[in-house]
Amino acid sequence: MAGDYESLQIEQVIERLTARYPFVSAGAIGHTVRTIHKRFDECRIRDFVPLLVEKAARRDLANHPIPESDAPVSPIG
Repeated sequence: MAGDYESLQIEQVIERLTARYPFVSAGAIGHTVRTIHKRFDECRIRDFVPLLVEKAARRDLANHPIPESDAPVSPIG
């Protein structure tokens, strides 16, 4: 179970990732981070859990497709 400090760190991870991946909705980022965080529920040593969650979430979000409206546009000709 996560403590108050860890919960605060997880919320900060969500904020950082929301700024880093503006093309992904805040809800999707929050869902991704919380889903990954749940994988660590049974871990006894909690010191690095937020770091590991952020790393895994970055990997998942980096593979997230970019919506066409946000995709880079190539100049014609």
